[in-house]
Amino acid sequence: MAEGGLHRFAVRLLESLGKKLWGFPPRLMPYLVAKLGPIGALSWFAANMPRYERTLRLLGPLRTHLACTVISLHNGCHYCSYGHAYAVELVYLKQATASSPVTAAEMCTWIGLPPAELRDRVCDVLERADLHAEVLWVDRTLAQARGQQRAVDRDEARIAHLVRMFGTLNAVGIAEKVEPDEAHDPLNKDHELKARNAALRGSPA
Repeated sequence: MAEGGLHRFAVRLLESLGKKLWGFPPRLMPYLVAKLGPIGALSWFAANMPRYERTLRLLGPLRTHLACTVISLHNGCHYCSYGHAYAVELVYLKQATASSPVTAAEMCTWIGLPPAELRDRVCDVLERADLHAEVLWVDRTLAQARGQQRAVDRDEARIAHLVRMFGTLNAVGIAEKVEPDEAHDPLNKDHELKARNAALRGSPA
């Protein structure tokens, strides 16, 4: 297969993976393939996605997406911050049957805040959402994202993997100024849930 054909094949394959998982082809994929090369991008996903999916199962979608959001906010990636913050919104609505205290769009305005202020903003939201246990995970995630702490157990090792994984994704999203798309979670395919979330927000779905 010629290089151009291989590039297009890799983009289509990764977009189809995103569509299968989340119901849409993620906008980041062509840029990631351009950055890593077709073989590099496919190898990167083969190495990282199975572990990411295990983390979703073992830590749960709320904690995992929250960690991805915090890492991406800290790194300054609008694309990933929005995709995972929106996922947090949907997961929270499904679990708590109430809208979260902050929208994904509002959380994205926190990009560029000093780490201590970012931590306080996120933890204030968690306290208002009655998610007190997640505060500890925000602290652990930010400490690893800042290189101040190493993983001390298996769960923290999963966070360390997210820090490395999103280091790559965020770098591409920032460099290419990729615009946000939708929630990076299977709940994005739940159109009724998304419509309910939009209605509670007083915004179009």
